[in-house]
Amino acid sequence: MIAIVDDDAAVRQALGSLLRSFNMGVELYASGNDLLQSKTIDAISCLVTDVQMPAMNGFALCELLRARGFSTPVIFMTAFPEERYRQRAEASGAVCFLSKPFMETDIIRCIGHVLAQSAGSWQQPED
Repeated sequence: MIAIVDDDAAVRQALGSLLRSFNMGVELYASGNDLLQSKTIDAISCLVTDVQMPAMNGFALCELLRARGFSTPVIFMTAFPEERYRQRAEASGAVCFLSKPFMETDIIRCIGHVLAQSAGSWQQPED
């Protein structure tokens, strides 16, 4: 199950449709709090989250998940690809850091790496 967390409904829906077209299970969340309150949080195998969101940003969401014992792979995406965000994403162990808008193949490649990891053949993707 892939969780997509973004406060922009259009982004959530577009990513959800794209991933479903590849027969991936997807859950959409408007905020980090929505994800943290989800009853299916244990089933999430990959988190795709926006960096900048109101109330809780993507980094805070990742930190809270880690504090709760989740080691879910995280893909960060942002419309503000500042170097400090990239560095913070790398420091948090992000699988990928994508600048919006990105190509569909970029997100598919990143998720493919996560799926390869779960199959036991993980390698950090080259950005």
